[in-house]
Amino acid sequence: MTVSDPTTHKALLRRGFALESATLGWNVVGIIILAIAAINARSVALAGFGLDSLIEIGASTVVVWELSGTGEERQHRALKLIGYGFALLAIYLLVQSTLVLVSGFRPHHSLLGIGWTAVTAAVMFALAAGKARTGAALDNPVLKTEGRVTLIDGLLAAAVLLGLALNATLGWWWADPAAGYVLVYYAIREVREIFTGDH
Repeated sequence: MTVSDPTTHKALLRRGFALESATLGWNVVGIIILAIAAINARSVALAGFGLDSLIEIGASTVVVWELSGTGEERQHRALKLIGYGFALLAIYLLVQSTLVLVSGFRPHHSLLGIGWTAVTAAVMFALAAGKARTGAALDNPVLKTEGRVTLIDGLLAAAVLLGLALNATLGWWWADPAAGYVLVYYAIREVREIFTGDH
């Protein structure tokens, strides 16, 4: 059976919808948890990660919208929306992380943040792998690109986790805002690939 088979195609579409629904649900819960953790710890990394989760919700919504329709123009618009989300996130984190580092602001420890980012990293890596396989099978560039968004979400979770752990165990306060720069790099790379068509 190939992807041209209608039954296989429908099954892949259902899997794509299921992956996006799982991502949406996880990130909706995550925004609430991260908001609580970020406020309590006064952590720029957790706040940035919460915004990344918000962008992930937007990206997943775009993919659900795109999978419901057809046409190259619709795919192009969907990819651009994801790219704009990445660009806004990169700008916010670049500015916020730099201000925190320059001012020497010291965040508090956050066990809630450490626990949530650890679990989120594992979940996002699993979802990203599923989206990459499903997007490749469907030959859907929007689903494949959003899979990279999810991978970046997992990478950011790992980076934030490292920053929080270093701050909590070694008192390296600068590791918290420095974690924001990790996502800036990946976000800029994704923006470039989306808008140059290299996706």
